[in-house]
Amino acid sequence: MTDYFSYTLDADAIRAISSIGLAHLGDAVYELLVRTYLCAHGKATGKGLHRATVELVRAPKQAELADAIFGELTDEEHDVFRRGRNANVQTIPHSADRAQYQKATALEALFGWLYLQGRHERINGLFNLSLIHISEPTRPEPI
Repeated sequence: MTDYFSYTLDADAIRAISSIGLAHLGDAVYELLVRTYLCAHGKATGKGLHRATVELVRAPKQAELADAIFGELTDEEHDVFRRGRNANVQTIPHSADRAQYQKATALEALFGWLYLQGRHERINGLFNLSLIHISEPTRPEPI
């Protein structure tokens, strides 16, 4: 049986995945981290969890978090980020402008790329670093 929680691919296989494909996977990785973070910090009601999750996974917030970690990325991570940012996206949600959506897609592509390499520690480190920059006055400490 294949273990898709710990699934990894070699560099050539990852390069063959489109930027949109990496972002699609990275979106799920990022949302799982956000949901874990919120549950671990006392968001108890379904309605509260949903609202808080939506706020943190929206493109404007992801763009803010992408800006927060950009200076900490390695050269290789910058390349993946740039590849994700330059993806040909057809539809942009009303809640974001094009630049925000491109940064959000870049962040998701980076998380998808790291996930497929099995670099969970790096994902966690970047996620924790980004949480420091969430501009919520009542924000709990990062996990």
